[in-house]
Amino acid sequence: MTRAVVAALMVVLGVVVTTPAHAAGNTLTVNAGTVVRPVTHVASGGLYGVDSGSSAPSLSQLYPLHVNSFTQPPPGTQQLGNGATSPCCDALSVAGRVTAAGGQQYVRLPDIFSQCCYNWVSWADWESKVSTMVQARVNATSSTNIAGYEIWNEPDLNWTNSTGGNAGTFDAMWTRTYNDIRAIDTLTPIVGPGAGRYNHAWMLDFMTNAKNTNTLPAVAVWHELLTSGPTDIPADVADFRAIETSLGLAHRPISINEYGAKNYIDAPSVGVRYMAAFERAGVHDAERPYWYEAGTVNGLLYNDQPTASYWAYKWYGDQSGNVVETVPQSTLDGVASYDASRQQVNVVFGGDSGDNTVKVNGLGALGSQVTVALSRTENTGRLTNEAAPVAVSTATYTVGSDGSISVPVTGMDALDAYQLLITPATGAPTWQQTYEAENATAVNANRLSASSASNGGYVGQIDHKTDMRDDSFVDFLVNVPTARSYTMTVKYANATGANSTQGLAYNGGSWSTVTYPPTSSGWGHPTGSVTVNVSLHAGYNMIRLAKGAPGFSGGTGYAELDNITLA
Repeated sequence: MTRAVVAALMVVLGVVVTTPAHAAGNTLTVNAGTVVRPVTHVASGGLYGVDSGSSAPSLSQLYPLHVNSFTQPPPGTQQLGNGATSPCCDALSVAGRVTAAGGQQYVRLPDIFSQCCYNWVSWADWESKVSTMVQARVNATSSTNIAGYEIWNEPDLNWTNSTGGNAGTFDAMWTRTYNDIRAIDTLTPIVGPGAGRYNHAWMLDFMTNAKNTNTLPAVAVWHELLTSGPTDIPADVADFRAIETSLGLAHRPISINEYGAKNYIDAPSVGVRYMAAFERAGVHDAERPYWYEAGTVNGLLYNDQPTASYWAYKWYGDQSGNVVETVPQSTLDGVASYDASRQQVNVVFGGDSGDNTVKVNGLGALGSQVTVALSRTENTGRLTNEAAPVAVSTATYTVGSDGSISVPVTGMDALDAYQLLITPATGAPTWQQTYEAENATAVNANRLSASSASNGGYVGQIDHKTDMRDDSFVDFLVNVPTARSYTMTVKYANATGANSTQGLAYNGGSWSTVTYPPTSSGWGHPTGSVTVNVSLHAGYNMIRLAKGAPGFSGGTGYAELDNITLA
């Protein structure tokens, strides 16, 4: 589509304003000293985003995105999505690549059917399918990072139509299928309800039934597709939290496993505004929609090469440390991070046109002067590649006595995405050396906070070594400048009173053992450190520290992880 047509559609949808003739004059405020939560790249993932085969997409394309989660079809899928001539990319066939990239995935069970949404036959047929799919997952003893079974897709929109009204209510179906799954697999989480849009009354009914039947989802799932855009997300999340509270339930993670309408999701600034909304609302993970072909990270690649939106997500993937507060004005919005170890503030923003300003507060720790690099994407859509973002300017700013700078961004286009990368004018690290555990992929473990932990967070409850469904490990995706042996220092806590061990492997190689002597300051106070050597290749490497993992017999005792530092 032409830029004018896309912009007009966005006005109708209430997502992005058209480009005015003169400056908008809005300001995005970034408070670098106000922590929102650890960086986990919530919005980096997609539905059917990874295809089977060796190049769809490659790990080299996934690594810079720091992917969070995907939803993929089940083993044995017959789904022919979006004009495909053969089924693709079931969760087990792509599990190795998703795991190697640091992602997790949900398995969408109803995509076993050949048509969406869906060509239901009978209860006997469905329960036979469920048994086969779940048993296939249990039998896949090397496949980790399966974050849950999604029982149905958009039941609020299609359940009665799919079944012809002959299979009972969806609430009854949920309960029956939940128990069918648990009869085979007691460990893998079950997620849902997978609603096509958020509706208070429908969700309250579902959660009430799930509570009463002891079939609560481990992760609450719904879509943000049929709404006015990212502005609805905070209210929907707040309403769901109120439902949980009214039912006396603990808050569970929220997955928005499809977001963005077909008419505007490929404009880079729209992705950025969704990123900002998800981070601000506290969503656990979110996934770009499957409007087109599989295996393109949902339009971030075309002919296996980046589109303009890829670069916006790559900038987002570059964020580390903590997500910090951003205060939007009008449609000018963004997501920002501050990494104290890297001495870096990374602001990804967009959504407005004309001459605007980004004001960044809390920069005192970076010194009296900072370097500010401004870049932007084009808005070339889904069917045009963009080899690299556009470097707009690099300038030195004097930090004010209040610790702030104001950066003018002139001639903005409402559909482009922009990045401000702020570092000390002198002495900034040339590459990332410290990697926080809470920024890493924590599988069957929990991110926790403590003032004594570096960056305020750590990963604990790394407790399990039963099998691939509940093995506990932390995967660190690191990027190093040269191939060589590195000294890796692991900061940890071990309050067992005796030595504990974990397995260490990198890039899918052989296992060795890391020993953690006891620490005296207790759990949640990671004061211990040990060093090991790791031989890494130039570029991205995946380092795993595990209590349990496929190919590893299991660690002893327990240890919490704060960070790793490479030197």
